[in-house]
Amino acid sequence: MTTEPDRSRVRFPDLSSRAYEHPADRGALVAMRSLRGFDILLRKMSGLFNERSLRLHFLSSSVRVGETQFRDVYQDVVDAAHILDVERPELFIVQDPNPRAMAIGTDKPFIVVTTGLFDLLDAEERRVAIGHEVGHILSGHAVYRTLLLMLTRLALRVAWIPLGYVGLRAIVFALEEWQRKSELSADRAGLLASQDPQAAKRSLMKMAGGSRLGEMDVDAFLQQAREYDAGEDARDGVIKLMSLMGRTHPQAVVRLAELDRWAASGEYSRILAGDYPRRSDDRDASVSQEVRNAAKSYQESWNRTSDPLISTLRDIFSGVGDAGGKLFDNLSSRMRRPSDSSDQ
Repeated sequence: MTTEPDRSRVRFPDLSSRAYEHPADRGALVAMRSLRGFDILLRKMSGLFNERSLRLHFLSSSVRVGETQFRDVYQDVVDAAHILDVERPELFIVQDPNPRAMAIGTDKPFIVVTTGLFDLLDAEERRVAIGHEVGHILSGHAVYRTLLLMLTRLALRVAWIPLGYVGLRAIVFALEEWQRKSELSADRAGLLASQDPQAAKRSLMKMAGGSRLGEMDVDAFLQQAREYDAGEDARDGVIKLMSLMGRTHPQAVVRLAELDRWAASGEYSRILAGDYPRRSDDRDASVSQEVRNAAKSYQESWNRTSDPLISTLRDIFSGVGDAGGKLFDNLSSRMRRPSDSSDQ
């Protein structure tokens, strides 16, 4: 018996990941995709970590979901792949009390979910989590995260060289910031797959406070986000910046606040109505415009915040988006794939 996809939810044929990606994530991805050979180089680097050995590891030490194993989870994968219009990835459930999930691989990505996450979430919240990981796959985040992993390891090896370490650390910090934004993108993909904003919010609250949902309140949790954002003085801003060192995921209150804002936006409604970028048009995406959109997104977040430190630094970075857009325009025009010119 073949599992049929859920057809009660809106499907997004030819969905481009640009539809849901956070502007800072989207700007970086569009820029990197436009550079000739860059994606191929990263895929070669990724191969150094032997994707096949990872799959064999989980094939031998975890449970692969299917029509006879964790059938409900298998249905979630079928549905998410159908709704987001991607090839269905394999999913493995591994014994681990820590609630985590991850998308692994570049050529044939697969998903790993821990028993801790499976036990923590209800059926609708699980849809969100699976859609989150399928969103990572659609965006190709695993390929670019390889660069972060390699640079992080290199930074540790050259830590004894002060100037070399400082330079690499700056690059790693920038890539960590990109990865945090990629998590916000995947949160949006999870919402598109589930089309249940309340379940998406509940899943993030559970990741912060555990399974006792009856003891938590969405409005109070959002108030925590506003309090965290505000800070009492510039010292809090410095502490928050320092706390981001080494973090690949945003804080839980930040993720919920960002997702709540996006769910209430016209952007989410437009996608549900069928108004979204198509994958077939990805090659025509403007690098300079996406970089400007990323800068605009940061500017808007700075304008919303009442953090004293950010308010002080706000004007320093005005105009960075235009400068960055022109830089990537020049780079991409020189390094654009040869096939681009023949197709235009």
